[in-house]
Amino acid sequence: MVRFGIRVSTVAAALSIVALACAAESPLAPGAAPVNLGPVGAGEGPAWSSGALYFTGGNRITKRDLRGAVEVFRSPSGGANGLLFDKEGRLVVCESSNRRITRTEPDGSITVLADNFEGKRFNSPNDLTMDSKGRIYFTDPRYGKRDTMEMRDSEGRMVEGVYRIDAPGKVSRIVTHEVERPNGILISPKDDLLYVADNNNNAVGGARKLWTFRLRPNGAIDPASRKPIFDWKTGRGPDGFKMDESGRLYVAAGRTKPAPPFEDADEFKGGVYILSAEGALLAFVPIPVDEVTNCAFGGPDRKTLFITAGGTLWSLPVTTRGAQTGH
Repeated sequence: MVRFGIRVSTVAAALSIVALACAAESPLAPGAAPVNLGPVGAGEGPAWSSGALYFTGGNRITKRDLRGAVEVFRSPSGGANGLLFDKEGRLVVCESSNRRITRTEPDGSITVLADNFEGKRFNSPNDLTMDSKGRIYFTDPRYGKRDTMEMRDSEGRMVEGVYRIDAPGKVSRIVTHEVERPNGILISPKDDLLYVADNNNNAVGGARKLWTFRLRPNGAIDPASRKPIFDWKTGRGPDGFKMDESGRLYVAAGRTKPAPPFEDADEFKGGVYILSAEGALLAFVPIPVDEVTNCAFGGPDRKTLFITAGGTLWSLPVTTRGAQTGH
């Protein structure tokens, strides 16, 4: 492919980091490269807390400490997907199979924060973020079979939405049809922007875009403010993503091998796409394992980007700390 005048061959995309535009703005030091930490069941949901990385896969939540020791934190996990830690250090989980959002308390008990909206069960809670007030925002798409979906709008149309939890059981829908199939989600450190990954990747011509919305102080979006940041066109769209302290976005997306008829691998290979706040593609970090699903900052100085991909875990040193969004 050609991006910003630089040709990226299949070999280059498979083996090396490619600086695409505004190289001086890239957070990657010369010679930086992703390191494969092994097939440890890292399918999704990485989150860092108290010197350890937590991730999901195989219906369990796994913990990896600074020494690289891996242990199961919770099993079964209800099909856990996205993870985050709140201000009190409690783990909040999107339980996709159980169709709910839960919080693990210090004594190990589980508090259900939300399992329905207006009496209808969620589709498959996928990813989540938190604002400075402690309000939790999560996406609720449905990939795969759709015959058990209960969410409908007032006209009976299926809804794959975004919701906000103000307190256990107190839930509001903030996105209904403004995106097709919301996946990754993030709130800016100032609580003024909501980023939503729109990844309708099992429909020909479906959306594969990253959007922003202005977020009002009451936690609602301004629908008219919707703005596209980046478009993966006919490739695999954006999944999970994070932000660093300089406002750059690190987005897991793309495919190493095509998955016809829905996703090609011609222009957007599998890896991490590093974008400016305005959506300029600064660098591409290839990960040669499908699917590249999510990432999280961690390490003692929050300058390590951990990446989940097809059950494997990867690490990448960066020069800028991860933003403290959510906690």
